[in-house]
Amino acid sequence: MAIAGMEKVAVSHKLKRARLYGILDMGYVQKDTMQQVAGQLLQGGVEVLQLRAKGYDGAGVLALVREWAPDLGEMCRSYGVPLIVNDFAEVAVALAADGVHIGQDDGSLAAVRAVVGEEMIVGRSTHSPEQAMAAVDEGFDYIGFGPLFPTPTKQGRPGIGLENIPLVEREVAGRIPVFCIGGIVPENLELVLASGARRVVIVSALLQAQDVAAATHNLISKLQLNT
Repeated sequence: MAIAGMEKVAVSHKLKRARLYGILDMGYVQKDTMQQVAGQLLQGGVEVLQLRAKGYDGAGVLALVREWAPDLGEMCRSYGVPLIVNDFAEVAVALAADGVHIGQDDGSLAAVRAVVGEEMIVGRSTHSPEQAMAAVDEGFDYIGFGPLFPTPTKQGRPGIGLENIPLVEREVAGRIPVFCIGGIVPENLELVLASGARRVVIVSALLQAQDVAAATHNLISKLQLNT
């Protein structure tokens, strides 16, 4: 049964305060461990959690959650962590999620708003300062900026590097949260932060860890030391 999401004002506040955005990426997670891994990410302290299931259509994503992670929304709510659905606005509504995230080729904000209304958070993937600034002007609530480094989750897309992080932080982060993404792991996190990033998305380094909760906690601790 769907659980009502948090109010948009509360979610917006949480996004502004968040340092670590996690993704429950079904490319790394087995279906039968889906709810368990989500719980470990939440226990470890992830501050935003996105559900991403590439290769599934909207109906498939909804069925996946209802069969294998029926308590996902309630779990996120109990930890006070916004739940974001990747790609599918209709699924975000059906799951009473707190937001939806779309890519550059997934249409306009207006088209998403026609489905989810005005009270849901909507994020956009951006790959250049120009795209980042366009997303702000269009009215998105936050952006992902990257991929900074080549990553298996974005096959064939080269890393954009670190040189534009200061510009995007200066021009965009004062208006909406900017989450740097793409190939970020504990070994390069210090470099990413030194380049000016304040918020990061980390995927494989958490999901492939032997202890997901401990890995998440350790990353949160590193991020807090750089506050």
